[in-house]
Amino acid sequence: MEIYKRISSGNLIRWSIFYFLPVFVTASEVSLQETVEGFIGGSAVLPCSPEEPPITIQDIHVRWKIKYMQNVYEIINGQVSVEEQDQQYKNRVESFPEEYLRGNFSIKLYNLQHTDAGEYTCYIFMKNKSEDRSVELLIKEKSD
Repeated sequence: MEIYKRISSGNLIRWSIFYFLPVFVTASEVSLQETVEGFIGGSAVLPCSPEEPPITIQDIHVRWKIKYMQNVYEIINGQVSVEEQDQQYKNRVESFPEEYLRGNFSIKLYNLQHTDAGEYTCYIFMKNKSEDRSVELLIKEKSD
């Protein structure tokens, strides 16, 4: 909508009024985020499951990253791959292979350090679709 007003010099001033319409996003379009707490030197399980469990683990690729950059862990066709794993996570991460067919691609991170705190994202690539889940890991000092 536009409004015009004549000012004393005879010129017209045009004002534009914009209407803001609310935009609603359905839950299926939003990546859900969880928060997990861990303690220095301890371990933490970071959960990851697709909306529906896979029929087969073939053709499924799961990649865990922290801060969208560092590779933490990878599962390709039901096999763990640490080829591209960031050095910081070597020998400190495991998954639960017996749970893959149930759709559980969670990881357990050991010997937690302050530098492990942050947002982890689990990317699940399947034949016809992909999903991602975010987990915020908070690291606390052990209290005596």
